[in-house]
Amino acid sequence: MIRKLATLLLAALTLSALPLAAQAQKYPGGPVTVVIPLAAGDGGDTALRAMAEALQKQLDAPFLVNNRPGAGGSLGVQNVLAAKKDGYTLLFAQNSPLTIRRVMEPETVNYDPQKDLIPLGLTTRTPSLLVVRKEAPYNTFQELVAHAKKSPRSVRIGHPGAGSSGDLSVQLINTQAGIELLAVPYKGAAPAVTDALGGQIDGVILALGAVSAHMKSGAFKPIAISSAYPALPDVPTLAKLGYKQDLMGIWFGFYAPAGTPSEVVQTLVPALQKVAEDGAIASRLLPLGIVQEWEPPARLAEAIRTEYEAVGDLNKRLQKK
Repeated sequence: MIRKLATLLLAALTLSALPLAAQAQKYPGGPVTVVIPLAAGDGGDTALRAMAEALQKQLDAPFLVNNRPGAGGSLGVQNVLAAKKDGYTLLFAQNSPLTIRRVMEPETVNYDPQKDLIPLGLTTRTPSLLVVRKEAPYNTFQELVAHAKKSPRSVRIGHPGAGSSGDLSVQLINTQAGIELLAVPYKGAAPAVTDALGGQIDGVILALGAVSAHMKSGAFKPIAISSAYPALPDVPTLAKLGYKQDLMGIWFGFYAPAGTPSEVVQTLVPALQKVAEDGAIASRLLPLGIVQEWEPPARLAEAIRTEYEAVGDLNKRLQKK
């Protein structure tokens, strides 16, 4: 009798464990929301939507894009950190809210990405570009500097938010060139582009992907870039023009909030590597100035740490001048 009861109990325990095992194996078992701290239409948003579509096919679950711009990207990061740590809310973010904003405006950032986030992989890079309206009375960076020196605070340059790569780049230009460009913050790239096209501002510093179509149409004139780009050989970096510091470049990675189960991470990392290395996606994005490039979690963590330290050193130098 005792043996029979023990057998029945063991069978019941085995059956009760099956749903849990099945649940663990079938992640994702429902829609996965990927938060991006940029507005719809931004270059990073375009890249994410292409990868989300591929992830949906690969993992047989919807990957939904949630645009949460504002506060230089920190609002989107905070939204993910406040979510359940179950793998169903992920972050796809540019470097600025994880490195630059923490240095430039630490009072507005209540998280530590090196402790509060699990890096899943770096997938996307794009250079930053300084472009001005076609009607602008300057066609080169040198001409912009000369104009700004004659008319201080007359040139308005938009960027995607306080603490962004564009924000820091405006400050770099002002410090190195001895001018006073007015930095105008927006909630993402798209509204900054809209205002530049409408003449409310004179130019923008944004990811190449956000301005490439308007350069091709002739609406924007590129006058400086963060790093050499094959399709734009005549657009100089600041270093090429004799300055010590280039514009800040932009890179994007996927993250999960700390505490996410390891099984979820182990499912996501190879899936993200596959979409980052997908040639079809890369060929769609490259004409927009967006480069797909895979870096594993450890390299992404190193990139955050290295840039945070570099921006901190740069900020100290800026404050001394």
